[in-house]
Amino acid sequence: MDEKKYFKELLEHVQAEKKADFEAYKQLIANLPLAERKEQGFTWHPLNVVKFGYTIGERSFVIVEKTSETDAPRQFRAGKTVRLFTLSEGAYKPERIGVINYIKDKKMKIVLNAKDIPDWLSQGNLGVDLQFDERTYLEMEKALKIVIKASRDRLAELRGILLNKENARFLNGHPINIPTLNTAQNKAVNQILAAQDVAVIHGPPGTGKTTTAVQAIKQLAKTENTILVCAPSNAAVDLLTERVAEQGLSVVRLGNISRVDEDMIQHTLEAQLAAHPESKNIKKVKIQAAEARKKAGKFKRKFGGKERTERRDLYQEARELTAWANQLEDRIVDQLLDAAQVITCTLVGANQRVLAKRKFRTVLIDEAAQALEPACWIPIIKASKVVFAGDPFQLPPTVKSTKDKKRGLNITLIEKCLDFLPKISFLNVQYRMNEAIMGFSNEQFYNNELVAADTVKNHLLHLETGKPVVFIDTAGCGFEEKVNPEFKSRYNPDEFQMLCEHLYLLIDAYQEKEISLPSIGIISPYREQVIYMKNQVAEDEKLATLPLSINTIDAFQGQERDLIYISLVRSNGKGEIGFLKDYRRMNVAMTRARKKLVVLGDSATIGMDKFYGGFLDYCDKAGAYKTAWEYMQ
Repeated sequence: MDEKKYFKELLEHVQAEKKADFEAYKQLIANLPLAERKEQGFTWHPLNVVKFGYTIGERSFVIVEKTSETDAPRQFRAGKTVRLFTLSEGAYKPERIGVINYIKDKKMKIVLNAKDIPDWLSQGNLGVDLQFDERTYLEMEKALKIVIKASRDRLAELRGILLNKENARFLNGHPINIPTLNTAQNKAVNQILAAQDVAVIHGPPGTGKTTTAVQAIKQLAKTENTILVCAPSNAAVDLLTERVAEQGLSVVRLGNISRVDEDMIQHTLEAQLAAHPESKNIKKVKIQAAEARKKAGKFKRKFGGKERTERRDLYQEARELTAWANQLEDRIVDQLLDAAQVITCTLVGANQRVLAKRKFRTVLIDEAAQALEPACWIPIIKASKVVFAGDPFQLPPTVKSTKDKKRGLNITLIEKCLDFLPKISFLNVQYRMNEAIMGFSNEQFYNNELVAADTVKNHLLHLETGKPVVFIDTAGCGFEEKVNPEFKSRYNPDEFQMLCEHLYLLIDAYQEKEISLPSIGIISPYREQVIYMKNQVAEDEKLATLPLSINTIDAFQGQERDLIYISLVRSNGKGEIGFLKDYRRMNVAMTRARKKLVVLGDSATIGMDKFYGGFLDYCDKAGAYKTAWEYMQ
C-alpha cells in the first residue's frame, strides 16, 4: 500500500475509534445521575479545596480532597480528563475542565484548562466528574497529519523504514560488555547502539527488559545530548524515570505522575522549576496578573468611560505581567531541559508545549506492545531514531471499536517491526519464575526459547512439597457464573469461596510453623469478580488483615508476587468463555507468580478451547490437577 494512503486509513481508524469511545462514555457515564456516578466511582463529591495556584504556562491548578468516607476510586487516575464543578446556586459558569496531575489517597491535583482560579471555589458543594478524553485522539490525529505531509526529510525516511519500504541500517561498531547484563541483554544494548534507524528489544516476562533499556539509555547518553524516553502510561513512565535516575543520569519528568512520593516529584519539571531561585518572582507576577484580570472582570456591561478605561488598563496590565512571567519561565524551562540527559513523558505528553521546538537523536518507547501505532508517531516525529521495547504477547492496546480492531488498529508498530527487521533483540533468560510456572507460556508464546535463571528455576514457597503450578477444577460443583445486569460483567461467588478454602489451609500451615506468609496476589480477568472478592475479604476476619493484593490482570501488569491465584470465573453450560479468549492477558496473569501459581476454573466450560485445553494438559503433566471436591468441607 502507498505510504500516504496507509496513514490516511490509519487516521480514519483513529477518528472512528474516537467516535466509538465517546459513545461508550455516553452510555456508561454521561447519562447517570450524580448518586450513581459517585457509587460507581466516576464522581468525587463533595470535596474541599486544599490548595490552588499556578503551574507552568498559563494554567491554574486546584488540589481537592474527598470529605466522604468511600472506597478508593477505581476510575480516576493521572492523565484523565475531568470536570470540576459546583452545585452551589448562583455560581457563574460553575464548571472547569482539567487534567488529573496526580492522585494520592483522597486528594487529587487538577491542572485546569484556564488561566485563573474560578471564583466559585469558595462557595463549596464541589465535585469532580470523569470526562471523555478527546485530547489523546486530537494529538494522534495531529501527528498522523504531520506524518502524511512529510516529504524528503528524516520523518519521511523513518516512515518508509517503519512500513518496510526501505531497509533499516546498522553500523558495525566495537561491541561493549556490561558486566551486570547477561549475553542476550548485552546483545540488545549493542544492537541499539549500532542501529541507525530502528531497534527492538523483545522482552518476555521477567527477562529484564526495563533493566536492558535503561542500560542502553545510559550508553546513548555518552554520545547524545538528550534522549527522549516514552511509554503509554504514567505508571510506566514513572518506573523508567526512577530507574534512569538510579543510574546517576539527570532526568526531567514531564506531565502527570501516578506516584506522589518525594523520589518521583523531585524529577518533575514543576518541582525543578519551583526549586529555581527565580520561581518565587514568577509566581508573584502570575498572581498579580490574575488579580488584575479578576478586577477587570468585575465591571458590568453598563458602565461609563472612566470604568471602561480602567478595565482596559487592567487587562493590559494583566497581559504584560503574564507575558513577562511566561518569558522568564520559558527561559528557565529551556535551561532545565537543555541540562537534562533524559526527558521522560507519555506518548501523548511528547507533544507538550515545552517540547514544541525540540528534536532528539533517539526516542525510546517502552511497553510499545501496549501502544496504538498513531500514539507512537507523536514522539517519533521529534526523533531521528526509534527504539521499541516490549512484548507483543502481553497486554495489547485497548481498541473499543470492533470494526477498527478487525482492520488492524490493535496491531502495534513493535509487532510490525518484529515481522520485518533483520535484527531483533530477544531476551531469553527470565529471573522471576519457577521453571514450571514459566513452562506453559514458554510453549504457547515463546517457542520454548526462554530459560529460567539458576537463581529462580527451582525456588518454591516455604513448606511447599507439591507442584508449583496447580489447577483446581470446579466442574460438576454447580459453581455457575453470575452477571451484573448493569455492567454485564461476570462474577462467581462459589469459585472465590473455593479459592478461600485453599488459602485458609495455607494460612493455617504457616501460622502453625510461625513462618511469615509469602506475598499473595489474587487476579481475575473480570472486574466484577475483583469487586466481589475485595468486599468479601474486607468482611473476612481471617483474610482482612493479610497483605493481599486483589485486582484485574491489567492492574497487575509489571507486578509479581510469591503466590498468585487466578479466578477464571466462567462456568456455564454453553462453553462460552468470552474475553478469556484474550490469551495475551492470560499470559500476563500466569507470569505474575514467582513460586506458586494456583488457577481455579471449570474444565467443562474452558476445556474445549485449545489454549485452555492445553493448559489443563500441562497441569496434568507438569503441575498438579486437583478437583474442587478435595477442598469442600
